[in-house]
Amino acid sequence: MSAEKLPPLLIVEDDSALQKQLKWSLDRFESVLADDVASAVLQFRRHSPAVVTMDLGLPPDADSVSEGFKCLEKLIELDPGVKVIVLTGQNDQANALRAIRMGAYDFMAKPVDPDVLGLTVERAFRLYELQRENRRLLMAQQSDALGGVISRDPGMQRICRTIEKVAQTDATVLLLGESGTGKELLAQGLHDASKRKGRFVAINCAAIPENLLETELFGHEKGAFTGASKTTVGKIETAHGGTLMLDEIGDLPMSLQAKLLRFLQERVIERVGGRQEIAIDVRIVGATHQDLKKHIAEGRFREDLYYRLAEIVVDIPPLRERMGDAVLLAHAFLRRFAAEQRRPALVLAEDAIRAIEAHAWPGNVREMQNLIKRASIMADGDRVTADDLGLRAADAQGGAEALSSLDLRTVRERAERQAVVAALARADGSIVKAAELLGVSRPTLYDLMSRLQIK
Repeated sequence: MSAEKLPPLLIVEDDSALQKQLKWSLDRFESVLADDVASAVLQFRRHSPAVVTMDLGLPPDADSVSEGFKCLEKLIELDPGVKVIVLTGQNDQANALRAIRMGAYDFMAKPVDPDVLGLTVERAFRLYELQRENRRLLMAQQSDALGGVISRDPGMQRICRTIEKVAQTDATVLLLGESGTGKELLAQGLHDASKRKGRFVAINCAAIPENLLETELFGHEKGAFTGASKTTVGKIETAHGGTLMLDEIGDLPMSLQAKLLRFLQERVIERVGGRQEIAIDVRIVGATHQDLKKHIAEGRFREDLYYRLAEIVVDIPPLRERMGDAVLLAHAFLRRFAAEQRRPALVLAEDAIRAIEAHAWPGNVREMQNLIKRASIMADGDRVTADDLGLRAADAQGGAEALSSLDLRTVRERAERQAVVAALARADGSIVKAAELLGVSRPTLYDLMSRLQIK
């Protein structure tokens, strides 16, 4: 096992003598105890165990398995990655298989051989540790490559690969997409993946009055105008050696478009009121939600500037067109904001998931962030509902995608991809839960993911 301390083992058993026996035989593991559903959930939330051993017969109805299955469902809902080992009767294979379908890691028939149980628990801890390390490495890769872009949509993954390739060059990039689609996140990712040692600097061309925007971009010399009491460096100069993002570049005034074009051609600037040419090494990333070609036709944007900016053009799809990403992002944002609010047990309720899938997300990822953050504060219990999100619960997903092809193989592959991606998003990446939602075995789901090239 790794040097980092692993979470403890939770033993759920209502027979006090057997509880002590299990604790004694598994004394090489740090363990906590519970004897019913309520105490198991309490201990789980308090200690976040990696592995659980549990009897299906729990009070107040120890003669049936209803409480055991209720406990199993709650624990896996709290952490789909937990390894639950179910202890069953000798002739209880049907319930054992049901437990595996629900997400249990393994089952053992009673009376349990302590040595075999110890080996099973140790194997479960090793698997938990391996999966935790894989998640850590995956998150590190995502963060290092593209600033934490989260997506399983094939189109977004192609965009991420494009950004990674472009990052190794000095090409000027133009990001196109609706407001809130993550243009600045991609620009930051482009900078982080490059070899540039300077800063990433962003400026919103629509948020600064025209009479101030020139000095914001190019800086000014002392005495250049009334109130210019000192020399000020502009954003372009600040980004020397790094990346400058010009957000909402479609709103750049025509007078500044000419000056920006000269900079892109000659890579030198003059501060307002100055005469000295200053050489600048910076990558420019333009971004806009507007149709620049329409602006060109209407005489509001320079065609020569457009082609200087558009060495690489990246069209970012809106969230409603990104297959499965809405629920995937919702899970990720909820984990982040719940941790900030010190509410790590928060999960999305089923009606919230349906509402997220049905919502059109006109504000895209930014709207998603705002709703999830609000819900993480306002939710009364441990489940975020559609009401907490301020969305209407949907009875069914509406509007099937129009078929662009009648070829059955193409249609079937598209439908399979949509179903698998949606199931993985709903299950928050848990293969066990996704397979259960799809009604297939785990090996079948792995085969599907491999064939459809879903990572």
